[in-house]
Amino acid sequence: MAWLVVPGILLCMLGAGLGTSDLEDLLPLAPHNCPNKCICAADVLSCAGHGLQDVPVALPATASELDLSHNALKRLYPGWLAPLSRLRVLYLGYNKLDMLGHGVFTNASGLRILDLSSNMLKILHTHDLDGLGRLERLLLFNNRLVHLDLDAFQGLNMLSHLYLGCNELTSFSFNHLHGLGTTHLRTLDLSSNWLRHISISRLAALPAFLKNGLYLHNNPLPCNCRLYHLLQRWHQRGLSALRDFAREYTCLVFQVSASRVRFFEHSRVFENCSAAAALDLELPEEQLDTQVGQSLRLYCNTSMPAARVAWVSPKNELLVAPGSQDGSIAVLADGSLAIHRVQEQHAGIFVCLATGPRLHHNQTLEFNVSVHKPRPEPETFNTGFTTLLGCIVGLVLVLLYLFAPPCRGCCHCCRHCRRACRNRCWPRAPSPLQELSAQSSVLSTTPPDAPSRKASVHKHVVFLEPGKKGLNGRVQLAVAEDFDLCNPMELQLKAGSESASSTGSDGLMMT
Repeated sequence: MAWLVVPGILLCMLGAGLGTSDLEDLLPLAPHNCPNKCICAADVLSCAGHGLQDVPVALPATASELDLSHNALKRLYPGWLAPLSRLRVLYLGYNKLDMLGHGVFTNASGLRILDLSSNMLKILHTHDLDGLGRLERLLLFNNRLVHLDLDAFQGLNMLSHLYLGCNELTSFSFNHLHGLGTTHLRTLDLSSNWLRHISISRLAALPAFLKNGLYLHNNPLPCNCRLYHLLQRWHQRGLSALRDFAREYTCLVFQVSASRVRFFEHSRVFENCSAAAALDLELPEEQLDTQVGQSLRLYCNTSMPAARVAWVSPKNELLVAPGSQDGSIAVLADGSLAIHRVQEQHAGIFVCLATGPRLHHNQTLEFNVSVHKPRPEPETFNTGFTTLLGCIVGLVLVLLYLFAPPCRGCCHCCRHCRRACRNRCWPRAPSPLQELSAQSSVLSTTPPDAPSRKASVHKHVVFLEPGKKGLNGRVQLAVAEDFDLCNPMELQLKAGSESASSTGSDGLMMT
């Protein structure tokens, strides 16, 4: 322990000689470019919750995530993100931004996530989001947006999630989604707005994967029959947006907020709607059935030749040539999709996205693929032969039971047990002479002496006197359960005075 004490003493002497200010010079310094009131941790820069009215200057260039939320920022200036070439995530929520302006995000080409929620934005202009070509997630909910320019999202080709809920939008263009492409878009949240007029035909033309992530609940939609049947069909198909928020889909019976009813709980409002009016809204999905291990090929047959064809798998993976990441799905040169060996993971809806100058609109085709396990092949088993064999075996067993009792078999098989088997064998049928003697002989009240007969202690024979009525002199014989059938000669008869003198031709009755 002495070697630990010596360095401590030296440090104390060094502190006494250098002073407090000199000791501060020896301590590690904080990063010289970390802004005041901010926290720098590796590549994360957090300046949240400090009431900042302006963006801090001299931001560290190593930051890949910048948090400026819960402040009082009112304006962003062009070029303020120029030093942050590594920036991937930017949080600007819960500020007081009422506009963005051209060139604000020009130097943020690598940004993936942008949070502008809970601000005071009212209008989104065409060039406000320029420079965000790699943006994947854009949060604009809980603002005061009342208008979106027709090309407000132009250039956001990689955007997959767009959140516009809790605003004041009265319309939204489903024609080209204000410049958005449907290739990567999976979630479009338009809930809790003031949407009143929606193009139902454009809504029905959206690809299936976008319908699954299209949120329209809590809007004053019109109680339109075509819209009702369209949403009802989406609900029956189990689309997530309808399934999770079914109770919050409402419409206005009249043009007043007090007439709001729920789509799926007030069917009496739509009882006069004809389902035939909604049959042409959506193209039916092409149903395909296949088995595991088989090959499958899907063709994107559009109305006009397409310049570019892409596919979306049931797992929402964008499929372009050469194919999927795992190599199980291939996109061929003609735009068709080929699966060499179908697996259960390939079940679901495949969507073909076709674009081209000769196509009036981007066309989508849907293929609902059902994958079944192959049925097991029947065993090569001849049921007719087995049935015949069973009948023969059964017949042999019956014959053995009837004509080959086990005791007789023992007598033939076991030479040493012949005497015992002879004593246990079944009694032979009495001859006619014996029957006649038994019927016509005078019965004696005392059985004849049989000194040589060995009496059995455990075997009893009971003789009952016949009644005077109904028996006509017959002798009724009652045999106990333990009577030895192998020695029928031990049978003793007992008769009364009336039965002894009578002779009858009837046989004995055994009970």
